Amino acid sequence: MKKRTLIGIEEKLMIKIRRLYKQYKMGENLIPALISVNLDIENGEFVAITGASGSGKTTLMNILGCLDAPSEGVYTLDGEDVSRLTGRRLANVRNLKIGFIFQGFNLIPTLTARENIILPLIYRKTPAGLREKLTDSALRLVGLSDRASHLPSQLSGGQQQRVAIARAIAAEPSLILADEPCGSLDSKSGAEIMHILHQLNAAGRTVVLITHDEKAARTAGRVVRISDGRVI
Repeated sequence: MKKRTLIGIEEKLMIKIRRLYKQYKMGENLIPALISVNLDIENGEFVAITGASGSGKTTLMNILGCLDAPSEGVYTLDGEDVSRLTGRRLANVRNLKIGFIFQGFNLIPTLTARENIILPLIYRKTPAGLREKLTDSALRLVGLSDRASHLPSQLSGGQQQRVAIARAIAAEPSLILADEPCGSLDSKSGAEIMHILHQLNAAGRTVVLITHDEKAARTAGRVVRISDGRVI
């Protein structure tokens, strides 16, 4: 039986947010987007974050993904306080620890599936032999080894999203952040993408799903709901 000491709990957290605020300036006014958000996500959890348009879930996603910084509060990612990091330091954390999957596949149309996956590894200066192995492994995991030489235009929407997933996981990030990954797919392709996300989670990856799709959210281990900038 695991001892749930305070130290033990802290060590298990992938994400720890305390009294987080985010405000945007519009003219002379400050518009609150997130208000006193507290959130813990453990290593290996699958958590869905849901909320209506304008609820603050996109703002929260941007902060979780180190695409933006909070106005106030503390955000600790994988044991590192990233609350006040900016610019290159924040980008380094993002590149090393987070794999992004977006609704738009964001594939480079002139590159093959394999080349789309390997390119970020080149930017990370991953050694050639290792990046080949990581790319092959990612392609196998998403079931696209036989489509590695195809351009995005030669792939279905579901296959393109699987390439995007392979690209996100190839560098073996600590956190997978999926923003409406099934939003532009048919139901069959969407189900396949969710199955892959659950496989990744079963293998020990921490997955955070941002979605308005209640059916997809219910498949997560836990659902976090946001309304008017607050976790409810």
